[in-house]
Amino acid sequence: MVLDRVLTLEIVRVTERAAVNAARWRGRGDEKAADQAAVDAMRRELNRLAIRGTVVIGEGERDEAPMLYIGEEVGTGEGPKVDIALDPLEGTTICAKDLPNSLAVIAIAESGSLLNAPDVYMDKIAIGPGYPEGVVSLEALPAENIKALAKAKGVPVGEITACVLDRPRHASIIEDIRSVGAGIRLIGDGDIAGVIHTTTPEETGIDIYLGIGGAPEGVLAAAALRCIGGQMQGRLILDTDDKRKRARKMGIEDFDRIYQMDEMARGDVLFAATGVTDGNLLSGVRFGKKTIRTETVVMRSSTQTVRWIKAEHRSFEKFG
Repeated sequence: MVLDRVLTLEIVRVTERAAVNAARWRGRGDEKAADQAAVDAMRRELNRLAIRGTVVIGEGERDEAPMLYIGEEVGTGEGPKVDIALDPLEGTTICAKDLPNSLAVIAIAESGSLLNAPDVYMDKIAIGPGYPEGVVSLEALPAENIKALAKAKGVPVGEITACVLDRPRHASIIEDIRSVGAGIRLIGDGDIAGVIHTTTPEETGIDIYLGIGGAPEGVLAAAALRCIGGQMQGRLILDTDDKRKRARKMGIEDFDRIYQMDEMARGDVLFAATGVTDGNLLSGVRFGKKTIRTETVVMRSSTQTVRWIKAEHRSFEKFG
């Protein structure tokens, strides 16, 4: 099934509304309020879309999230049956501190096309387009991946820069990368943007993304890469009985499986992200006396079309 191209622009409204409502909480130090504002706005807009949507990657699982939980049904109930992966506010801490790269993000695909995973951690590796298939792998050490990527790119290892979340759990990865002389861009949060940055290293300075982050963000990043090119692998970290039980409920039996990009996001995929705070990828929401300005990137895998939409909104009432 090929999704109606009208949805490409419809989902822009969804992320715009979420971004604007979250942006009202920028720098206020209240992560929960910012996230709730984004969730409420995204849910309202999703329920106006002519789709029969099921949230397969959401704010959490049903017992943990008040809305936009995994398994929740959204839309008018008319139109195509679709899977939805979303993060109403990617980088809640970033937004609360008004730091770079906070986004409102969504991906839509035909039913059964997006990885239905529990809200757990995922080990990830991603690179941009233009490399031989399998040049990097989660089964290789970080240093080995850096060397292989440098060889494929035709540059010295010292010209490779890896993006890694700044977390204590990544100490060994950081040490391994630096042991071969590669550079590291440490980020505080926002690994969807981190993965997307690998697609344009000449602009972002990032060649590869490595490390452990959220599984929801992993599926959303895979959806984006499907649209603009690149390679990605992800492995769910199911290290407790509770996590394995939750995974089984979603039909996952192989707990050590390495998922390829096409297994996390298949078929025709639509992806949209609107900037909440300023970042390398998108500008954040701008509030003026008479206008609200937003910047959104929206992509489609079947055509590999990428649109950058700068919008001026003069009707404030639509944001609630």
